[in-house]
Amino acid sequence: MNHRFLVSVSGLTILIAVVLLATLPAAGQAPSAAARANRTTTAKAYTPARTPDGQPDLQGFWTNSTYTPLERPKDVTKEFYTKEEAAEIVKRAAERESEQTEPGTIADVHYDFTQFGLDRNQSKFAENLRTSLIVDPPNGRIPPLTAEGQKRAAERAEAAKRVGRWDSAQSNDLDDRCLIMVGAGPPMLNTGYNSNYQIVQAPGYVMILVEMIHDVRIIPLDGRPHVSQNIRQWMGDARGHWEGDTLVVETTNFNGKNPLRGSSENMRVMERFTRVDADTILYKFTVEDESTWTRTWSAELPMKKTVGPLFEHACHEGNYGLYNTLVGARLEEKRAAEEAAKKGSK
Repeated sequence: MNHRFLVSVSGLTILIAVVLLATLPAAGQAPSAAARANRTTTAKAYTPARTPDGQPDLQGFWTNSTYTPLERPKDVTKEFYTKEEAAEIVKRAAERESEQTEPGTIADVHYDFTQFGLDRNQSKFAENLRTSLIVDPPNGRIPPLTAEGQKRAAERAEAAKRVGRWDSAQSNDLDDRCLIMVGAGPPMLNTGYNSNYQIVQAPGYVMILVEMIHDVRIIPLDGRPHVSQNIRQWMGDARGHWEGDTLVVETTNFNGKNPLRGSSENMRVMERFTRVDADTILYKFTVEDESTWTRTWSAELPMKKTVGPLFEHACHEGNYGLYNTLVGARLEEKRAAEEAAKKGSK
């Protein structure tokens, strides 16, 4: 069953990442024969159906929900888990998520949302035995920052010290404000919940509807050039073409306001969509940003067929959640001031 959310939850992605990192085992041996046989890059010969205009048919509803982290955990030194190791990770993660939490706490709310918003049957983790989504560099981790990237990161950290996250609507994270999610793409990454997509093809175009924050990507296939460098967009400017049965999409012209791991507006993303069987699209992407990282980096993950339709993710910047968050922060400040005044009068 495919579950949907009509609210955005601050911090859920961080919570899940902590759970996963705490459950991943350390290992150093070479990949087993079973792991090698299950590599996502190994695709049997498959001839996809065609749309009326001759495009390989990628249409339908898909999910990239996964337990596999973007970066390989530091205590893991191999590229693939065995099926047994993967099953144990899933089991231990589920056990941790089901631990009792104190009613009414933030952790309790996150637990409830996690259980409702994540369909574990869709994760297909056992079919992707990689220890990280990143396949290049070989260590499975994002490359080091350039000097310019380090400078921007330091500036962001300093700004965060001066302005609290709950001080204003503008200082909230973009997903708190229902503006955009980093995982919406490109590149398209698991967002923790609502990691679902609908692909529709028409002559000369591919449309990808992202369930989270209801973003839509319109990708022309007619060879037109990118828009002027003066035009910058949240999700960049995408141009696509076919290389055999693979859809290749190049996206540039980002506005830099929704950075991917600290990326700049100069980021360039190359995506490749290949339908490898009736239920799977192999999704690969390469990220290039000389203003941020010392080299390019690439990742891949399977997108599995899921059940539609995608319902509206009714999250917008003027919703009650953001207002109530700010009201709650002001009430906490008032109580703290009252408590301080009481102590001072004694």
